[in-house]
Amino acid sequence: MSQQIFEPGKIWRDTKGVPINAHGGGLLCHEGVVYWYGEHKIEGEAGNRAHVGVHVYSSADLYNWKDEGIALRVSDEPGHDIETGCILERPKVIHNAATGKFVMWFHLEKKGCGYDTASSGVAVADQPTGPFSYVRAIRPNAGVFPLNDSPALHTPCLAEGGFTGDHPLPRLNVVESNIFRRDLEEGQMARDLNLFVDDDGKAYHIYSSEENSTLHISELDAAYLAPSGRFARLFAGRYMETAAVFKRGGYYYLIASGCTSWEPNAARCAIARNIMGPWYEMENPCRGVNPQNGFGPDKTFGAQSTYVHKLHGRDDAFIAMFDIWNPDNAIDGRYVWLPVTFEDDHGFLIHWRDTWDLSVFE
Repeated sequence: MSQQIFEPGKIWRDTKGVPINAHGGGLLCHEGVVYWYGEHKIEGEAGNRAHVGVHVYSSADLYNWKDEGIALRVSDEPGHDIETGCILERPKVIHNAATGKFVMWFHLEKKGCGYDTASSGVAVADQPTGPFSYVRAIRPNAGVFPLNDSPALHTPCLAEGGFTGDHPLPRLNVVESNIFRRDLEEGQMARDLNLFVDDDGKAYHIYSSEENSTLHISELDAAYLAPSGRFARLFAGRYMETAAVFKRGGYYYLIASGCTSWEPNAARCAIARNIMGPWYEMENPCRGVNPQNGFGPDKTFGAQSTYVHKLHGRDDAFIAMFDIWNPDNAIDGRYVWLPVTFEDDHGFLIHWRDTWDLSVFE
């Protein structure tokens, strides 16, 4: 049976009646079809690691999704970067019009390394549904200082800092250390990420860096396969992750979350005239309460941002995508999609809705 409404937080089934399995994902619109890429989870706590790979679905209307299979499979080869059991999170795919390739980036932590790898994986395909071929893992911008460089970045690292255990909880000494300088030679840490393609075709890699304390926005090269060497450090010491960037009316918008591991927190948002900054934080855009769990704006409806999708052919139609995580049973994570509304001062709001459809944009 065809679906014609969105029901945030409810189980969302594909066209065969199976719950959609595409967590921490993003969308790509290509030739009139929208593709949804996300982490394929399995049951239990084991599902917090990659045992299958990246799932892809397709849709012509955003309501009904056809299962297109696994776009990128993890490897059975021992020691492979994306070996079964690694951490493979937040896959995003963009299309390179010049090369014709579909390029996937994702947060990658190698098997058995906890969150110490802090790298980005890259894969490519000739078709939006794949199969994607793994290219490499990188830490971006090795040996490069940012566009908004400062003398403080050139001082020696004062302390090691870092994360403890399998869950990314920051140590206090990160704030006092020059983590950027510590990682300069090897390349900067890159955890939760997003991708954004601007009107001029330039693509950007947006990721949590410096032990998640600082956000980086890094321009990609012409092939979208590596950094160009131009990047900016933003929101130093603010501990932002899952940042999603979108553009409207010449302004760049960003929505992100704080760093509280699997626990929800209040959403962050910001605006800029230039994607490299300066960025200006605004108030939490969320309004209302999710009746399924009782969480309101201070917990972002119990969810965490993952992507903002612009509807093709419409100027003011944007859907904010969130995940409600269930680390005890990863496969039962839920999706929250909500429309974005804009205010006269260039601010934006995201209101909870029990049900809604695309007519809200008319």
